[in-house]
Amino acid sequence: MGTDSPGQYTLSNEALRRARLRRQLLAPGSNAGSGAEVVRRLCALQAQEWPSAQLAIHARCPGVSQTDVVHAREVERAFVLTWTLRGTLHLVPAADLHWLLELCAPAAIRGSMSRYRQLGLTEDARARGLEAIQAVLSREGALNRPQLAQALESRGVPVAGQAIHHLVRYAALRGLVCFGPELDGNLSYVLLDDWLPEKDAASHPAEPLSELARRYLWAYAPATMADFARWSGLSKAQVRHAWEAVAADCAAVGIPDGEALMLCEQLAATESAPGEPVVRLLPRYDSYLLGYASRAFMVADAHAKRVHPGGGLIRACVVIDGEARASWKLEKRRAGIRAKVAPYESLSEAETAQLEVEVAALGGFFNSNAALQIDSA
Repeated sequence: MGTDSPGQYTLSNEALRRARLRRQLLAPGSNAGSGAEVVRRLCALQAQEWPSAQLAIHARCPGVSQTDVVHAREVERAFVLTWTLRGTLHLVPAADLHWLLELCAPAAIRGSMSRYRQLGLTEDARARGLEAIQAVLSREGALNRPQLAQALESRGVPVAGQAIHHLVRYAALRGLVCFGPELDGNLSYVLLDDWLPEKDAASHPAEPLSELARRYLWAYAPATMADFARWSGLSKAQVRHAWEAVAADCAAVGIPDGEALMLCEQLAATESAPGEPVVRLLPRYDSYLLGYASRAFMVADAHAKRVHPGGGLIRACVVIDGEARASWKLEKRRAGIRAKVAPYESLSEAETAQLEVEVAALGGFFNSNAALQIDSA
């Protein structure tokens, strides 16, 4: 790390990756002590896929088991699986859900209006849908998607094709429903007020926009305003207001593609020196892979399509010292699990050794035997 001018640091890509790994709880010594702490410290954990979200928690809290993560969501209800930032699925601390929905849902709903029209979900249909969902779930309790769709269809609510998905998502953004327990291996929907019967008014920040920007920087810095805009999905005016509100508590740092901000209290962590290779098995749609406007800092141009092939897909990656160096797949077999790794380039002996440690830890997460298979680069 160098200094261009008094008070401003300049980070190389390597130093930038180390700093972001630490903020993301992926560096040695930065891991969280529980799944609930992971979600709290990241503010909102990307969760398009519930199984992938579980692996994302494991990567940041190696001592946690899959049973622990499920218990934290379904029994302790320390965090909630629902649509929030950008109108996409996240795990969100239960204490923060209501103010995050108030802040993020309006933009997500506005951005879906054309899709609602295409699916026949007019304003009247959506209103009838909310009323029906309230009535059905109040009477029946937790239902999976086919069960809920059948009940709504019988009441004349549009549910064909993608309509049921967008209607439930709309209900979640309006604070009516969230995901409940798994039933026979499938996630269910429940009424949010039943799942979290008490609203914690004390957790509602006085300035939600600046609070969100501050929490984003705590988990993602060094980061730019464009990064925050991409992550949050807020309007340009909201993003600008939030960024300006926290600027006085931040320091500017130079990064390879411009200038970023860090909270002043985070600067000391940028001094960390390289050590043993830091190897992490990150799942599809991990927050580290989706938290920035560009992935150029973490993957070489020659391999970018292997991480993001298009169509919104973000593949599972083996990240070494913050750089995507391989793709991987989890295979479940009768004898246990296997991590099948496809390197973009050859891995060193030290990197392979750390990868074996990570795969063994993955076996501990699933309480299963774990094997590693590395394909030729």
